[in-house]
Amino acid sequence: KTCEQNCGTKLDSCSCHPTCGSLGSCCSDYKEYCVNASPYSGSILGGTDFVVLDANFNKTSDIVCRFDDKTNTEGYVDGDGRGHCISPLLYETGWVSLQISSDNGTTFNRAGSWLSVHTGKLASRFKAILVNSTKWQYYGTPNTGGELQMTWNTTLVNSEKVNIEVWGYEETGEPYSESWQGDWRYLYSLTKDHPNNGSFKFVPKIAEGDFSRWELGAVRVSSSSYPDGKWNVQAAWSEDHALAWHLEESFRQNSAGWALDKCLAWDKLENELPNFLTEIINCPCTLAQARADTGRFHTDYGCDIEKGSVCTYHPGSVHCVRAIQATPKYAAGQQCCYDSTGAQVLTADSIGGSTPDRAHDWGSPPFKKPPRIPGQSHWVYDVLSFYYCCLWSDNCYYYFKHRPSSDCRRYQSPSSAVVFGDPHFITFDGVSYSFNGKGEYTLVRSEGKQLTVQGRTEPVKDVTIDSEKTINATKLTAVAMKEGSSDIIEVRLDRRNGLELLRNQQTLSFAEQTWMDLQGVFVFSPISTNVTVMFPSGAGVEVRRRGETMTTTVLLPEEFKNSTVGLLGKMNGDAKDDLALSNGQLVQNHSNPEELFSFGASWAVENTSALFTYDSENLLNAYYFAARHDPNFMPVFSVPENPDDPLNTQAAEICTGEGSQFCRYDILVGRSPLIGNATRVSFQSHVSLVDDLKPVISCGWLPPPANGKKQGTRYLQGAKVKFSCDDDYKLSGSEERTCQRNGKWSGEDASCSVPSKVAGIVAGSVVGALTLIVIITALILHSRKQKSNRSSTNPED
Repeated sequence: KTCEQNCGTKLDSCSCHPTCGSLGSCCSDYKEYCVNASPYSGSILGGTDFVVLDANFNKTSDIVCRFDDKTNTEGYVDGDGRGHCISPLLYETGWVSLQISSDNGTTFNRAGSWLSVHTGKLASRFKAILVNSTKWQYYGTPNTGGELQMTWNTTLVNSEKVNIEVWGYEETGEPYSESWQGDWRYLYSLTKDHPNNGSFKFVPKIAEGDFSRWELGAVRVSSSSYPDGKWNVQAAWSEDHALAWHLEESFRQNSAGWALDKCLAWDKLENELPNFLTEIINCPCTLAQARADTGRFHTDYGCDIEKGSVCTYHPGSVHCVRAIQATPKYAAGQQCCYDSTGAQVLTADSIGGSTPDRAHDWGSPPFKKPPRIPGQSHWVYDVLSFYYCCLWSDNCYYYFKHRPSSDCRRYQSPSSAVVFGDPHFITFDGVSYSFNGKGEYTLVRSEGKQLTVQGRTEPVKDVTIDSEKTINATKLTAVAMKEGSSDIIEVRLDRRNGLELLRNQQTLSFAEQTWMDLQGVFVFSPISTNVTVMFPSGAGVEVRRRGETMTTTVLLPEEFKNSTVGLLGKMNGDAKDDLALSNGQLVQNHSNPEELFSFGASWAVENTSALFTYDSENLLNAYYFAARHDPNFMPVFSVPENPDDPLNTQAAEICTGEGSQFCRYDILVGRSPLIGNATRVSFQSHVSLVDDLKPVISCGWLPPPANGKKQGTRYLQGAKVKFSCDDDYKLSGSEERTCQRNGKWSGEDASCSVPSKVAGIVAGSVVGALTLIVIITALILHSRKQKSNRSSTNPED
């Protein structure tokens, strides 16, 4: 039995499945043919040298690495007999297949995978850094010149001498047609045979020939042993950026005029392209909503409040988010920015306002072609044009005409539900209860959206007596989920006080990256105790580890209304029908723990629909080969009243305020003040989340009057906007308007008209002119009459 060509399968007498390592059932050659890489991720632009772990190669092995079933790169065997591959330029992000040949491509008998990462999301240690990148992209504009510098980690290029190359990117063909293509191309070298010392400085020169027509590109550092522009070699790439520093002489002589011409050309092109604005999602009204709606929005790395609010493209904003999913037809994106008060910043009020994108910055499946190419398509259609119209010239009117902020009047907050502690539940419609069954259960299922989220519970260990002794209470230890044909994502407690992630039953490491594009799902894990899972429907699942417990929050958009079942209830705004057994029967008494226990037990998953991984003897015996709801496990339903309990004092100190009953149960029944405190924190966090997601009323943007000004850029209920006029103009309408509960502004539209004094002068001038005309007319008529009289008294002879 061999794993050659069998990776991912279970054979009769051994296994090539990812779970075989922990179960001790791997075939003898499993690691030889089912390989892992180190590092396992790198830039979408390629050039990463990685080791093929555990596989054996001969010194004479001729390695070829195949990515995504079609792109081959040359590998090599190092002095220690380890095989290496070089990642290629890819026009997609996420995991791609990897096959490895040791016979120069005749047979590809080793299999693994490689993670391609958006340049903006790539950790800085994996790329070349443009020191003061703003200077690079403003070079040649007034007061910006001199020397530029870049740095890189020397270990990224295994060579004593390096070449510094300029590469350009463009998109050709008819937009939104089959001929639309993206293309990276080698342009020229800045220097050759430069010492690989991790730094390079130069004074930019105008690119020779027609190379200056390339306005978008990147800089590559690669070994001098390679021919100029050789594809897919070990290299360190910079981020893609505007190549201002090599543009033509006319740009340096008059950058604003040059940019205006480009801006006008872009304006003309936009008028010819289809309108994508009608299908983008509306922005959240407040910063609190934007940060809480994690199923649909995620921090924009270009304007992050957690990293000092360095918002180069959005001055005045402190935080921006992007819609996670691209729009279905045009693959467009949405961006929403907020100021220090938490209010949305609109382009109608500020250059730093929220802007939609014709091409989503992060790309979208199936990637590979415009406008779905991650990063670069967005640069071509949304960022370069911002430089043309707004940054290199002062003509933002043209840009904002095509990229106006969408306000939040049609935004609808998601509903949230949570599981926490030993375990306690708060449904989408606010019903709270406890269910301490042991087994695997359906937390949420929506047939219409094809979403399933399942939870596994295990008995709590009594840490006050013996860590191996359990008590009659349970806690959530794992959740598994999928939507449609997406990858199955599982999150579970690990033994290192963190969370373990699995994708299709294989462990995912977030040691190198915090974000992963997977099949039909995105996953974000900034630290080992926090995981957020995002599905195309807008559903989001947040998992947080607090001590020895797991808190799972599910956020669902309005489209899930009336379609959910499971332990987290029916999301419809009616709390009365939340607790329904799997057969549809409603729980009659929400205060009866036995009836609640029967309700919970009815939602045990069926063997054929379980999404979990069973990679230990304990999990196999306790769940896979057993009933999914353990009928022999009977929990303690209520807190025992024991005045001599030594934990009473701690329970009284920790468990105060709303939700204290959950905290008391976890301390006095679960026998753990740590779990009780974690329960208190989780409950309070959920209350805060619900508060952040409360709907708010927006009355929409108000324009300033012509020949006047307005004061105030908040447009939510209770906000006031004041109006004034320029000198020599008088205000008509309301001087101040207030956003009302009905979503309408009070008062009347403001306008500025010519004051009465000026009007009097104008009127007097008109009357004077008319009078003069009358006098002149009278004189003419009088003169004619006199001539007529003379003619009659002196007839001709």
